[in-house]
Amino acid sequence: MKNKIGRQKRSIRKGRYFIYAETEFYQNSKGGIIMAVYKEEKTGTWRAVYRYTDWNGERKQTQKRGFKTKREAQAWEREQVHKTSADLDMNFKSFVELYTADMKTRLKENTWATKEHIIRTKLLPYFGKLKMCNITAQQIITWQNEMLNHKDEKGQSYSPVYLKTVHNQLSAIFNHAVRYYNLRDNPCKKAGSMGKKKNREMMFWTKEQYLKFAEVMMDKPLSFYAFEMLYWCGIREGELLALTPADFDFEKHTVTINKSYQRLNGQDLITTPKTEKSNRVITMPQFLAEEIQDYLKMLYGIGADDRMFTVTKSYLHREMDRGSKEAGVPRIRIHDIRHSAVSLLIDMGFSATAIADRVGHESIDITYIYAHLFPSKQTEMADKLNMERGN
Repeated sequence: MKNKIGRQKRSIRKGRYFIYAETEFYQNSKGGIIMAVYKEEKTGTWRAVYRYTDWNGERKQTQKRGFKTKREAQAWEREQVHKTSADLDMNFKSFVELYTADMKTRLKENTWATKEHIIRTKLLPYFGKLKMCNITAQQIITWQNEMLNHKDEKGQSYSPVYLKTVHNQLSAIFNHAVRYYNLRDNPCKKAGSMGKKKNREMMFWTKEQYLKFAEVMMDKPLSFYAFEMLYWCGIREGELLALTPADFDFEKHTVTINKSYQRLNGQDLITTPKTEKSNRVITMPQFLAEEIQDYLKMLYGIGADDRMFTVTKSYLHREMDRGSKEAGVPRIRIHDIRHSAVSLLIDMGFSATAIADRVGHESIDITYIYAHLFPSKQTEMADKLNMERGN
């Protein structure tokens, strides 16, 4: 609650000049001045100054110039009041600023970049000006229908997996408001979800198909050795591109996975691996250890902590296109090479726990994701139960 307590015209010194301004002052319910709105006669625009006390008890001030009307200046001030008091009467855009301040430093830079892109391009255009406390399940459903009916210039719709990701981000923002800012409920839950989780269907190469592909790659050593690491170690793309000579112990035939590479906003970024479980030491087959030693000999002047594969993910994708076509094998995704590695280990009879340790997954994830590849034990179980029964 604020009341207008005065209005005056005065001159404000700015450097060598005085700017004549019309000023209105407002106070809160306790009588303290929380806002001053100035009309700067030289420019004809309005300026708002907002003063508040932060959670440490320190006095703070924020201001903004260039408003065309007094109403615009006052609207900006109201949003500042809502933000500093965590009042969910603020609009969605302002709450996103709070959400960003709360979450950005807790997430990896590349993870936040993905979230920020979804928020900026899919959520703010629709919900930005709506008040958080007034957004309804019906409005969520209307937005969902727009997303479901969207077609790009080629007539393509968003994939079900992408729709699910976008909806989850919107729901995460409302969950944050419920948990930390006393929003009554999450309208996304009433509206229901859209899209679906990642497709369970996965593509992978047999060992024979990979060997055909690898033979084609031999004309480019960097590409050949990169795909050898991806297939025989089952590492992730980002883990491969972060590898340095220091990560290898050729006496023990091991490679240490403890970082990941991303290209973000035109900058090379080295981060921690995807999960805590991703930090691991992989024992390489002897032939692979020898291949990597041969590759390092080609890299003149490389330092112990320099990246060995100084390419980007897009380079590997182009090489996948080229190699798949020349080898006459199905074009799978880079990540599907990891699936192929897991499939090979399952065929060789290794347990889910052993495979999980090698590829940096939880064993329960291996069991769930690759359940259809493990041989069925149902008949064997039934036969042994018959024996226990004495039949």
